Amino acid sequence: MPAKSPSSKPRSKRPLHRHFLCIPSLSVRPSNATLAIMKNVIPSYLKHHFLIAMPHMVDPNFAHTLTYIVEHTANGAMGLVVNRPQDLNLADILEQLRPDIEPPVLCQHVPIFIGGPVQTDRGFVLHPPGKTFQATVDLESDLSLSTSQDVLFAIADGVGPSKSVITLGYAGWEAGQLEAELAQNAWLTCPFDADILFNTSSELRLEAAAKHLGVNLSLLTSQAGHS
Repeated sequence: MPAKSPSSKPRSKRPLHRHFLCIPSLSVRPSNATLAIMKNVIPSYLKHHFLIAMPHMVDPNFAHTLTYIVEHTANGAMGLVVNRPQDLNLADILEQLRPDIEPPVLCQHVPIFIGGPVQTDRGFVLHPPGKTFQATVDLESDLSLSTSQDVLFAIADGVGPSKSVITLGYAGWEAGQLEAELAQNAWLTCPFDADILFNTSSELRLEAAAKHLGVNLSLLTSQAGHS
């Protein structure tokens, strides 16, 4: 166990899924209500974009969040919230995944983000392309997603990606749901920017993405559809 400072708060250890990392299926059945809303909504798929929560977002899972959209098709969408670090770090994860090896002290400073409210024992690692692991998908030319334990071990051992964002859980939308939320002005969207994800402090990522659009979120009213 790594040495803990006297001021460190004890953390409750929640068990992680045996395989820890996987990409969930997006095959879902749309509800009748969603289909009714979507009759007047033209699909616009947003894979490899950021979702910026509007100030009037009331869902506590997404208020003040920046979400990276991993996949978006006619069957639904999947995303990872990338600006909500939790009271958990890589050392805590490694203590469960390989308990016989003491995590390097550096791992105590690698944050784990709340990726979303769905399957919070599942993990995802966003990182620049170049290194591949047992389960790595190149999302676009400038971003990869790894979902196998070996990427965490590589990061801990100093041979992993040079930059990464590790999340537990994901955000999921059924068919047509995200399009309907966009039509209701719940989100702004902006193209992915690696500098925002990897070179910007997590507490500044939301503002940075909005600034990329020329938007100051603090100047937006809390009423949907107005700025």
